[in-house]
Amino acid sequence: MTSANDGEIVQFDNVGLRYGTDREVLSDVSFTLYPGSFYFLTGASGAGKTSLLKLLYLAQRPSRGAIRMFGSDVITMPRARLPLLRRRLGVVFQDFRLVPHLSAFDNVALPLRVAGAAERDLAKPVADMLEWVGLTERMHAQPAQLSGGEQQRVAIARAVIARPEMLVADEPTGNVDPDMAIKLLRLFEALNRLGTTVVVATHDVHLLKKVPDSLIMRLDKGRLSDPTGALRYPPRRPFMRGG
Repeated sequence: MTSANDGEIVQFDNVGLRYGTDREVLSDVSFTLYPGSFYFLTGASGAGKTSLLKLLYLAQRPSRGAIRMFGSDVITMPRARLPLLRRRLGVVFQDFRLVPHLSAFDNVALPLRVAGAAERDLAKPVADMLEWVGLTERMHAQPAQLSGGEQQRVAIARAVIARPEMLVADEPTGNVDPDMAIKLLRLFEALNRLGTTVVVATHDVHLLKKVPDSLIMRLDKGRLSDPTGALRYPPRRPFMRGG
């Protein structure tokens, strides 16, 4: 595979994952992700998409194989260092995972507060982010007062408020109508054009054509295939900062 000096953001090398003594849910998975590209991860329900994403956002360690992220060996890294690495990632969950007693504003501000930002420095970036996702007028609403699409947009704003180098989204359009799904994809595209690597897991094959320059990785029973050359560098037309 390519060396770390060639600009990759993630490397998986013959990764396998099993839970307990069950059969592997991921087998011999190898790929490289590069900065500024947009990837779809697709496959049928049960193919292993969520398990692969858990490895990507460092919620799970593999049973075997090697993973490097941002030039660091994730397998041998002490657990105490993982939170610093996670701050370079943004994650959008299918079930939103908003804090129910916090407003939209406070949910989006949460990553900045965790990182130690001063309260006086929160108002503008959080307000700007909520404006970006079209929720300025809903910033004081709690999650129970928001529609599914609004909750997903809050989740996206929270995931990207700290300007992550990579965004990972697990079925982000699964709980919204088709029109909202397209709007969410456009938000991911806009973020990608600013230079963030984007990985969107979806079982909806119709979405794949909505981002023409995206690259597709397909999982089938825990094994990865490469229908658009996503695993080779350079991508045909990568999105790059300022592009």
